[in-house]
Amino acid sequence: MTQRTVAVVNLNLLEQNVRNIRSRLNDGVEIMAVLKGDGYGHGEKGIYPTLKKCGVERYAVAVWEEGASLRNAGAVEPILLLGDTCDGQLENLIKYNLTPTIFSVDTAEKLNLLAKWSGIVQPVNIKIDTGMSRIGFASDDKSIEQIKQIDSMSNLEITGAFTHFSRADENDGISATEQFKLYLDMIEKIEAEGIEIPQKHVANSPAILLRPETQLDAVRAGDILYGLCPIDEQDWKNENLRQIISWYTYVVMVKEVPTGTEIGYGGTYVTKRPTKVATIPVGFADGYSRRLSNIGKVMINGKEAPIIGRICMDQFMVDVTDINDVRRGDTVTLLDENLSVLWMADLLDTNVDEIVCGISKRVPRIYE
Repeated sequence: MTQRTVAVVNLNLLEQNVRNIRSRLNDGVEIMAVLKGDGYGHGEKGIYPTLKKCGVERYAVAVWEEGASLRNAGAVEPILLLGDTCDGQLENLIKYNLTPTIFSVDTAEKLNLLAKWSGIVQPVNIKIDTGMSRIGFASDDKSIEQIKQIDSMSNLEITGAFTHFSRADENDGISATEQFKLYLDMIEKIEAEGIEIPQKHVANSPAILLRPETQLDAVRAGDILYGLCPIDEQDWKNENLRQIISWYTYVVMVKEVPTGTEIGYGGTYVTKRPTKVATIPVGFADGYSRRLSNIGKVMINGKEAPIIGRICMDQFMVDVTDINDVRRGDTVTLLDENLSVLWMADLLDTNVDEIVCGISKRVPRIYE
């Protein structure tokens, strides 16, 4: 190790995942790579060149700042903002040529005025709420009238409309099927009013894997780009999508302590035998969850070392009594395909996204 800690992103595996996703799609269906949360913690600037080389047609992020960062990395493709932009920052949509999600007439009117002042026609996507109960126009006739108002605005152009599945990962597909039907019904009513919707997209990562009928014009690939599991774990094993991130650090110090020694803040672990304790220079300020205290493990010299005591802000301790010849400088694996993101998410009773998005900016990303 030449650095305190690094997260290594495997770009070859990213390419493999893109090819895997594309092989599932009907002819003409575009991939919209979802890079929100700084590329799910992988670093959007670091992975964009590979996605571009793979021919990814368009991108989606959550907030305008992520879109601006992607533009500054050289992206020229369409970039959709999946979340809201506050009124005081709408001008940044124009500045960085970003496509906002629109779900109110009020926001559309403000954006239309800004676009008129700037002398442009601003592209927008319409969000339809079919069951997520988050943002979006309700699936009703009142919303049709509101969307007609937006379509009539002189300096806005509706370039797409989408919805978001809340339960696409469920094998019975009942909820996703109902949401898909509501979406298609709304699109039919919108188009019956003479409003053109050039691009329709609803399929997220689990839908790409389980619901091919929902592909439409584009699919939004998030988790599966990064090899992160969005479906039942047993089914996931057969999908051949590979985790692209690994996380490493090193052993700082090894010491021997007697039976009955308290380890770490609060003395939450007490040694039950003479113990070799290795200190690791990573903590919750790096995104290594404090909830891993006394339950997590790392790999050192090919063997598991259990975490003992509480994870500190910048350090934690592991038991290396049963691992021969552990020394300062030995590489410590925090995450890889064996100590997987999915394993850690299950251990912490959370989802895979929280794990990778939680790896802090203090951890350099290396691209190989």
